[in-house]
Amino acid sequence: MSYSFDWSSIPGALPYLWHGARITLEITALAILVGIVWGTVLAVMRLSGHALLAAFAALYVNLFRSVPLLMVILWFFLIVPAALRALFGEGMPDIRLTSAFVAFSLFEAAYYAEIMRAGIQSVPKGQLSSALALGLTRGQAMRLVVLPQAFRNMTPLLLTQAIILFQDTSLVYVIGLADFFGAAYKVGDRDGRIVELLMFAGAAYFVVCFAASLAVRRLHSRVASP
Repeated sequence: MSYSFDWSSIPGALPYLWHGARITLEITALAILVGIVWGTVLAVMRLSGHALLAAFAALYVNLFRSVPLLMVILWFFLIVPAALRALFGEGMPDIRLTSAFVAFSLFEAAYYAEIMRAGIQSVPKGQLSSALALGLTRGQAMRLVVLPQAFRNMTPLLLTQAIILFQDTSLVYVIGLADFFGAAYKVGDRDGRIVELLMFAGAAYFVVCFAASLAVRRLHSRVASP
């Protein structure tokens, strides 16, 4: 018996799907911002030469890179609500969205830390020595000389990791958060058209990620060119 496709559920569901897409984009944007900032701090800590800071950063990076993202999401879904209740009592914000923000931001920071560490190490050591010789402190030299070059060198990899993060946001369905994938699944389950809605969601993810990948490839060519 052949399956009869029916796409009629999609047009009416577009507003709900767009609301889910906004949640996906919010999680992605915040996780990129916090992940890059905290990841850069971790990368500097690992390269600082200070034993305790380097050990902490190494432990953090290795821990999060060794644990599945799905497990991290569930961890923070159980931990964050307890912390929010202690701060806000019962009148607290949406715990699912907040826990997703925390989980993705801290998890992605571990990956961005390794990317930024490679970027810092790609800057010739003479750049740092020259900056110190001009009278800059080590912190100023890192902030004004080394990190800008490291960001430029690692921009394609940072953006590639952002694409992976965008794809991984679909995992928030395990905590009942209606992101784009979760919204598509709910509509499909409601209308008995899961196959069609998941195919539509998959096509949307493909279009966004493929277009972003082409943009990253062009940017990489420009960065790599002399």
